[in-house]
Amino acid sequence: MTDNIATGSPASSPADGYLGDPAVRAEWDNRYSDRQQLWSGRPNGALVAEVAGLAPGRVLDVGCGEGADAVWLARNGWDVTALEVSGVALARAEGHARDAGVAVRWIHAELSRSALPEASFDLVSAQYPALLRTPDAAAERALLAAVAPGGVLLLVHHAGMENQQANDSGFDPADYVWPSMVADLLTDDWKIEVDEQRPRVAPDGGAGAHHTDDVVLRVRRLR
Repeated sequence: MTDNIATGSPASSPADGYLGDPAVRAEWDNRYSDRQQLWSGRPNGALVAEVAGLAPGRVLDVGCGEGADAVWLARNGWDVTALEVSGVALARAEGHARDAGVAVRWIHAELSRSALPEASFDLVSAQYPALLRTPDAAAERALLAAVAPGGVLLLVHHAGMENQQANDSGFDPADYVWPSMVADLLTDDWKIEVDEQRPRVAPDGGAGAHHTDDVVLRVRRLR
């Protein structure tokens, strides 16, 4: 772990050691800058439901946004590391954690370039992540590699998105990682505990509130 992910570091300035494609960072900084608050400010429903039976440990929150999930996890006894490409979002998340009186380690990086220690997290949570697809499946492999033996990967996404066509806004589902792609990489070292589509328990307000169904993939690393 480097100083850049020390507890409470704001990770929001140009010299903060961001690890990733500057264009990806700029895209998401612009998106967050367009609104004072992009998301609802409440934890994602699928995360709350799936974590209910887990003993708190070390958790990695992938694509933490403005920090609602990270703060909720910390309040519930988890040792939280939160990763995000947008410095604007991280600055907001750090403020929310400070206001809540909880400690979170912030990482300003793309997942595939974050140099996270492998097999270190009891839970890796990726709620609706915008992970770019690459020929070597770098993001998918990074998600799996971060999970400790006995730990859980929880990947949640909007149902139906994977099969949509590219639209005029520039969004092309073929550019992104979906739960089925991660499932395809599983070996005998993994057990699928949940792989289903279900109605979304959505917080009111915030971007993405119009989506009605989730795809939930929950897998446990056996060794």
